Amino acid sequence: MKYIDQNGDLNVGKVITHTVIALFILILLFSMFGTIRAGERGVKTRLGAIVGTIQPGLYYKTPFIESVHKMDVKTRTINYDKSGDVGNTKVTDTNLFGASKDLQDVAIGVVVTYHIDPLKVTDIFAQYSSVDNYEANVIEPIIRQVVKSTSAQFTAEELVTRRAEYSDKVNITLATLFLEKSAVLQNFSVTNFEFSAEFSKAIEQKVTAVQQAEAAKNKLEQIKFEAQQTIETAKATAEAQRIQAQSLAAQGGTDYVQLKAIDKWNGVLPIQMIPGATVPFINLKN
Repeated sequence: MKYIDQNGDLNVGKVITHTVIALFILILLFSMFGTIRAGERGVKTRLGAIVGTIQPGLYYKTPFIESVHKMDVKTRTINYDKSGDVGNTKVTDTNLFGASKDLQDVAIGVVVTYHIDPLKVTDIFAQYSSVDNYEANVIEPIIRQVVKSTSAQFTAEELVTRRAEYSDKVNITLATLFLEKSAVLQNFSVTNFEFSAEFSKAIEQKVTAVQQAEAAKNKLEQIKFEAQQTIETAKATAEAQRIQAQSLAAQGGTDYVQLKAIDKWNGVLPIQMIPGATVPFINLKN
């Protein structure tokens, strides 16, 4: 292929034409091939009609006629918790607002992780054209509806004291509804409950009252225990005195009284003498 004309000049037009053709061929070749990464699926369309699903790896498509649309099947996180951001997530910057069974307003912070069913990517693409549209129009409304409707089955106090039960109910319901809509729930967790300032204060006062009542109960039990100890001690003393009295009566009390007098004598003869006594040790006042 010669680019020099008969006059020895460079045929610029021919060079440009051939360069454009070469570039077009290269672009055409590159457009015929592509790759689907792990965590993705490809949806192939031909003239706008879906013709199949492409697994991760290298793929081929017919230029100008076929297109491949990538669909994310990895774990996705939706965060309805205004206090934090978790993972590769869509952050709403707000809690979900609902009402409890006793008509208390409650803001519920939740985090949901899920992924779309890889076997249903063509259905999702056909209806929503992308995972983001699917999430906004299907998954998020389900989460909002279930979280709010389940909160209405519990009183405000029960939402706090039976938090695990509330979470389990939402988990079960979400898992069922997600499957019906071509998604798989991985985890649902409640991050916080926020009530009105008045209700929070009432709860705090109730907790304080319960704690005080428990402390009073414990104090009463302690008093009862100590009183019982005193009674048992008195019973033991009385029983010892009764046994000692029986022993004295059985053995004669005179010798015992004289023995006690000797124990208390300080060596000084008493002022008062008992007539006829050989040892004046009967005065026990000393």
